[in-house]
Amino acid sequence: MKEEVFVISLGGSLICPESIDTSFLKNFCNLILENTKKGRKFLIITGGGKISRFYLDATKEIADPTNIDLDWIGIASTRLNAEFLRVLFAENAYEKIILDPDNIPQIEKPIIVGGGWKPGNSSDLASIHAAISIGSKKVINLSNIDYVYDKDPKKYTDAVKIENISWVDLIDILPQEWKPGLNSPFDPVAACYAKEKNIEVAIMNGNNLENLQNYFDGKEFLGTSIK
Repeated sequence: MKEEVFVISLGGSLICPESIDTSFLKNFCNLILENTKKGRKFLIITGGGKISRFYLDATKEIADPTNIDLDWIGIASTRLNAEFLRVLFAENAYEKIILDPDNIPQIEKPIIVGGGWKPGNSSDLASIHAAISIGSKKVINLSNIDYVYDKDPKKYTDAVKIENISWVDLIDILPQEWKPGLNSPFDPVAACYAKEKNIEVAIMNGNNLENLQNYFDGKEFLGTSIK
């Protein structure tokens, strides 16, 4: 039987929406650990969330940073979240966080955790590279939204949810370029690379852990499937 390995891009909006969400993290970790008992393995890449934005906003208020400077600060915040999550999984996780998603170690541990990678993109791109590294064609993107919409539902009451979409069509509605701290359903740089490499991404609300379990079990799930 082929080993099941799930690649998850865990949005910082779930780890630290305003402050660290310990309730979500307890439930998320318990769900992942229960699935490792079924022989499943996980490669989890963390985002930065509010921790990143706190630092980015403060930096721009005090200094005149370049976008590369800001990206490195954002990357550091994702790696802090990764170290935090690694410790929460204790002995079940590989003892080091992954800094280079193109080089995933061969290990026996059921969980590997990593953070951001290099300037010019978000941790979404790291998750795509990580999937390619282990030979997976799928990535789960967990954030605080249920679906991708054709436009921002917070601004437009007539925004329409999208359940299935091609990379070509998604790229048309995403921001055209990456900016540090960009708030977008998916990183436009990562979207272009996923399209090139034929990676399928499922975007769903990470707060609905029953829905996430349905995905693990190959059942229907609520969210947006991008191919």
